[in-house]
Amino acid sequence: MRVGVVVFPGSNCDRDIHHTLQYTGHTPLYIWHEDTIPDDVECVILPGGFSFADRLRAGAIASHSPIISDIRRMAEEKRPILGICNGFQILAEAGLLPGVLLPNGGGRFMCRWTNIITTQNRTPFTRILTVNARIPIPVANGEGRYHVDDPGELERNGQIVFKYESNINDSTYNIAGVCNENGNVVGLMPHPERSAEPDINPYDHKPARAIFEGMVA
Repeated sequence: MRVGVVVFPGSNCDRDIHHTLQYTGHTPLYIWHEDTIPDDVECVILPGGFSFADRLRAGAIASHSPIISDIRRMAEEKRPILGICNGFQILAEAGLLPGVLLPNGGGRFMCRWTNIITTQNRTPFTRILTVNARIPIPVANGEGRYHVDDPGELERNGQIVFKYESNINDSTYNIAGVCNENGNVVGLMPHPERSAEPDINPYDHKPARAIFEGMVA
């Protein structure tokens, strides 16, 4: 699959994702945030980092970048879009995903391994994962506390994709990742690209790798 990796000023996980996409059999392409998305790109990933130095709020300025209009179009066309960490924050700020990302409980930057649980597999990124699959995965963020006013609505709609096994940052409902109503746009705060290979995952790399292997247009 031809996958676009969107690069913003301050992105720092774009190379990690590019490498992981190659590792899992895809053809990645870097796309600068001021450029348009080529027609042959079937999927887009927004990487982690500190876009525009997290000024105002994490993802707030990047959500107004020129490329967001193309991402909206792809979302409407039901093509796969994945936001990881800062990418999730950008998609939420752009209104493409429900909820907001707030400073972590305790007010500290959090960098550690944790476990998340797959709660549904109707998205392009979870389709080869089983429900309740346990994914060992690292987190690295200061504004990763997910909040939504009505988590029950997300649950009824099947929009909660991942939950923390143990709530490490006071996120509503332990939520680590969500999707839009169509299921093609997904955001999660932990970093699957940092845990998809045996050399960098001291636990089990296969579930994180499956997030990238299962992508379909």
